[in-house]
Amino acid sequence: MKTAFDPTDAAAGVLFILFGLFFGVQSLGLDLGTAFRMGPGYFPLILSGVLILLGAVILAGSLGATAQDFGAMAWRGMLFILPAPIVFGLTVRGLGFVPSIFLTAFVAGFASLKMSPARALVLAVAITIFSTLVFSYGLGLPFRRFGPWLPM
Repeated sequence: MKTAFDPTDAAAGVLFILFGLFFGVQSLGLDLGTAFRMGPGYFPLILSGVLILLGAVILAGSLGATAQDFGAMAWRGMLFILPAPIVFGLTVRGLGFVPSIFLTAFVAGFASLKMSPARALVLAVAITIFSTLVFSYGLGLPFRRFGPWLPM
């Protein structure tokens, strides 16, 4: 049955507003400063205001929307996307940045139904090269490219 109210959008809008209020109240405990001399609480307060505004827009939009079916859960995406940062976190100190990025990209690549192992391998190599060039050489971040678990 279609109604002139979408409860999923309304719930999302309310959550955005609640998170915005929570972080806005938390940022009030910090020095705000001014727009020209921002304190540590200024930017979080601005972001919480944006979050509250977006939540209000989503909530208002849910009042005139027609409810849509939620659809099937994307189990494959959850099985591969959610563990990817965990793989990175568990391996980055031991393996180093380069192998950890490679494993993370390789695992996350299988979230797509169209991804074959060969394409996932090419994607992982490309992301690893790009990330190493940007973060290690371009930005000069101080991390080990290859960790102590590898016999190098």
